[in-house]
Amino acid sequence: MDSRTTVERAQRLKKLHADHKPLVLPTVWDAWSARTAVAAGFPALTIGSHPLATSRGAEDQEGQTFEEVLAAIRPITAAVDVPVSVDLEAGYGQKPADLIAGLVEAGGVGLNVEDTVHSEGGRVRTTQEHAAYIAGLRAAADDAGVPVWINGRTDLFAHAQDPAAVLDEAIERLLALEQAGADSVYPVKIQDNDELLAAVTAAVSVPVNSTAHPVKHDLERFRRLGVGRITYGPLLQMALTDTMKDMIGPWAP
Repeated sequence: MDSRTTVERAQRLKKLHADHKPLVLPTVWDAWSARTAVAAGFPALTIGSHPLATSRGAEDQEGQTFEEVLAAIRPITAAVDVPVSVDLEAGYGQKPADLIAGLVEAGGVGLNVEDTVHSEGGRVRTTQEHAAYIAGLRAAADDAGVPVWINGRTDLFAHAQDPAAVLDEAIERLLALEQAGADSVYPVKIQDNDELLAAVTAAVSVPVNSTAHPVKHDLERFRRLGVGRITYGPLLQMALTDTMKDMIGPWAP
């Protein structure tokens, strides 16, 4: 993909976030799922690390190398003419500049980056450390001349026995990510908690990303709660897995 197309797609992704509240980005994992989502009418997509790994017989949580992920991304971004964001987990041990360079070369124009460092035993970055990594990504994207959409993710709620108990800490972290240059923030594992979602969306000024199930959740509910961006994570692929089993099960010997 040439640099002009990459920049145009990045600019389009930014405009889509402004025009749609929330912007729904179906989470895909190969050229087929990407083309299917575009044919259904979606103007942008995201590639999820979990479904991508599952489709390739690998493990999530950086069970693939960065180079393997980039090799899987390229045919997806080439298969569609819409902006594609990519879940890059904790960064695969890459420096921010190298992560941005690889993403852009592979045709991606947005990314998720989380604070659970899988290559270091699953430790969680401190607020300052994660914000510094986000700031590095922002600077690298600016240097590359591509307005990459940065979705700063925190797993604090996911790791907590009582998610409500870490609300203040999570908001502090999300605000730090916003100040560091994140275009949106992504507190995972609170998609079913109205109070926590509403508290987070009220606390930050950038779009808040929520995971959603394409059948079990309601788009209007997320809109009422102030969610600005929706992705499916692994839930779309899981739903399709269940449907496929139901369809072909009667044919099994």
